[in-house]
Amino acid sequence: MPRRDRFILLSFDVEEFDIPLEYGQTVDPETQFQVSLQGLQAVLGVLDRLNVRATFFTTANFALRFPEVMQAIAQRHEVASHGFYHSSFEVQDLAKSRQVLADVTGQAIVGYRMARLQPVADREIAAAGYRYNSSMNPTWIPGRYNNLKQPRQPYRVDRLLNIPVSVTPGIRFPLFWLSFKNLPLWCYKLLSVWTLVSDRQLNLYFHPWEFGPIQGYGLPQYIARHGGAAMVTRLERYLRWIGRYGQFVTFAEFCDRTTAPHQQPQLPVNPT
Repeated sequence: MPRRDRFILLSFDVEEFDIPLEYGQTVDPETQFQVSLQGLQAVLGVLDRLNVRATFFTTANFALRFPEVMQAIAQRHEVASHGFYHSSFEVQDLAKSRQVLADVTGQAIVGYRMARLQPVADREIAAAGYRYNSSMNPTWIPGRYNNLKQPRQPYRVDRLLNIPVSVTPGIRFPLFWLSFKNLPLWCYKLLSVWTLVSDRQLNLYFHPWEFGPIQGYGLPQYIARHGGAAMVTRLERYLRWIGRYGQFVTFAEFCDRTTAPHQQPQLPVNPT
């Protein structure tokens, strides 16, 4: 299969650096913003050097804090919604965050990803005007979610395209950010190219704060591992390599190219 027929969907969840709060730490809002901003600037440098386009799922809270940064990102990349705030959610935030991001960037906002990949009803996302949703990791993460019965491949519920985060065929080993941090890079490469060749798409996501100064915030080693400059180097090496096997596209571009099947809608309860 030619490389052009395989799609790499690279994304970054641009949010407040609030993960230390999950481990009982206190981080003031300004520091949360600055850690994420430093990591975001490092990520943009990598993408510029490699001429790679990505999708940035961004909270409205972050976009309002750094409108010029988001406007610059929108010139080359896709901006999509990651809700209004990262640590709280109301159904009204779906439409509110979409409008704020459109106003800030001047770009049509057509995609959504729920914070922490928590469940949110497809009908609510579609009603808020989105074309696609990438809020589901079809695997089991203890203490987070169990989506082993959910589809691995993109599928449609009415007019909404669902694009699950990539997991390997068969055993559904997750290829999300924690795997990238903790597996030997050769192993992650092997699993990801296997999945890309098998599925014809690879949906990967990271957080800009991973590429910032995250030491000293009481995070477990499996989260703090390869932080900052080490993570930047690791990402650049990986993107240079995986780009040999597929083409990078934004999620919106993927929506225009895919012919995903339909399935009966499932209606998860909205998180509170």
